[in-house]
Amino acid sequence: MLKRTVCFESSAHLSFKNGQLVYTPKPEGEVRTVPVEDIGFVVLDNHSITLSLRLIEELTANNAAIVFCDKLHHPAAMSVPFDGNTTHAETLAAQLEMSEPLKKQLWKQTVEMKIKNQAAMLERTGSGGVEALRRYAASVKSGDADNREGAAARIYWQNLFGDNFRRERFGGAPNHLLNYVYAILRAAVARSLVGSGLYPAIGIHHHNKYNAYALADDVMEPYRPYADDIVYNIWKETEEPIEELTREHKQQLLKLLASDVHLTNTLRPLMVGLSTTTASLARCVGGTQKKVDYPVMKAVQNVGGAA
Repeated sequence: MLKRTVCFESSAHLSFKNGQLVYTPKPEGEVRTVPVEDIGFVVLDNHSITLSLRLIEELTANNAAIVFCDKLHHPAAMSVPFDGNTTHAETLAAQLEMSEPLKKQLWKQTVEMKIKNQAAMLERTGSGGVEALRRYAASVKSGDADNREGAAARIYWQNLFGDNFRRERFGGAPNHLLNYVYAILRAAVARSLVGSGLYPAIGIHHHNKYNAYALADDVMEPYRPYADDIVYNIWKETEEPIEELTREHKQQLLKLLASDVHLTNTLRPLMVGLSTTTASLARCVGGTQKKVDYPVMKAVQNVGGAA
């Protein structure tokens, strides 16, 4: 079942009653409800929103992620359950015992698929650089020792958004769109990791003592081109420079979670595909599988069913 993403942008109190998230506008307005069991993500984008502890408890019990936005309306933090899988302790132990060769092999797979999907994204848009990226993807070494990821990124961004574009967190447009959609993707990956019994802070490549979602940063890499696809379409269809994110922009970016991805010859919503990916990663960590089931982006967008 595809879980819902609900975004709240007005002052309100959120509570729980009879299995429902109850939305009560401030100071007054129409009270609305959403079944908690249907929710995968709650995005809070107003500093006047309050929510009950009981609601947080019920959302957590249903493995729903809560995303908190800052004063610039960008996702700034998230909450995911600690215990989203019955084998959490067993999988955590396996994560802690991962060998360096295993980590390097898993990272090699991750970078290869990321670059392949970037090449497909460039082909979708009729951009140059496709063959160069395919060559990079075919030459990734264990642990990406030659940093093919970085070399591919320079070609990718310049061909996708032009020679003057630099992918920077505080850079010019469309960096702010990319920041927003990547934050949503990161939250979705973290939620799925917990659901598969994996601990998001223990990465296979990314590592930082201040980063509680290092593994999410690893796993999201092959999914980034799907986010880039949505941003590219917004950027291409907008005549005037996009100075700030509008409500319409954010609604379009949130559609990422329902966009189609191909995994093992099956077309699935991205949110469902993430569960397949993280479950396969858990099996790789546990030693029962050797390859992570990452999505394969098609050069031509699917229309009306699986390719």
